[in-house]
Amino acid sequence: MKKILTAAAMLVTMSGVALAADLPSRAAPPVYAPPPVPVFTWSGAYFGINAGYAFDNKDRFRGLNGNIAAANSGVGTTRPALVSSNSDGFTGGGQIGYNYQIGGMGGFGGFGLGGAALVIGVEADAAYTDLTHTRTVDGVNTAGALIPNTYRSNLDFLGTVRGRVGLAFNQFMIYGTGGFAYGGVHDAVTYSNANGSARYFGNRDRIETGYAYGGGVEYALPTSSFLNFFKSSAVTLKVEYLRYDLGNRDINLTAVAGGGGRGIYVSRLNTEGNIVRAGLNYKFGSN
Repeated sequence: MKKILTAAAMLVTMSGVALAADLPSRAAPPVYAPPPVPVFTWSGAYFGINAGYAFDNKDRFRGLNGNIAAANSGVGTTRPALVSSNSDGFTGGGQIGYNYQIGGMGGFGGFGLGGAALVIGVEADAAYTDLTHTRTVDGVNTAGALIPNTYRSNLDFLGTVRGRVGLAFNQFMIYGTGGFAYGGVHDAVTYSNANGSARYFGNRDRIETGYAYGGGVEYALPTSSFLNFFKSSAVTLKVEYLRYDLGNRDINLTAVAGGGGRGIYVSRLNTEGNIVRAGLNYKFGSN
């Protein structure tokens, strides 16, 4: 009897195991996880073009010395103490640079900037500027006659080498910038006598240096953008503002016509202005 019961128990157990093997599995189905979305990085070298509007380009002509030789004393003190010559116009050129991104969309420790990334970089640019202006200011000599004084200012080109510091939110970045500036400056001052003939003339025709600062915003387009002619890792669009100041320089106005004494006038010239422009960059390097 014991042998029969033992055999029956084994048969039932084996039947249950076999039946369980035939039942469908109750394990949870695998969860689909989409591939991670790539996070854009600003790190890498870039080059591009820019175009915009230069405005309030101001050349200040400040008379520092009204003393002339005794033989010319009849001219009188008719030279303005300060004259400003303003101009505006088109600007266009190109730029190259390099950015390095610190952190990503998850933020980075120590800066407390949440989801932003810190971007530091350097940029050099050079641009043609269409900034020319001539102004005539009449004075009156001791005899009551009008004396025309002519001031001509011209900025042929402007270039900068600047650092950039920005906050990036994936494909969008806002940045500040500042650094060295240089430009081709051509200024001239002519003081005339009562009948219009030139008596004193001075000019500067040189590359002046100074500084520039400003800020802007930049946005990265998809790599598949129709603007990506060079198959770069990114194409970016930017809009920026720059303020530049090329310093000041003294020039001597010497007697050039009409005879008379050997005295001189001295005029101090200062060049400064503003630029608003848009740019297109092609980035290479880290994706």
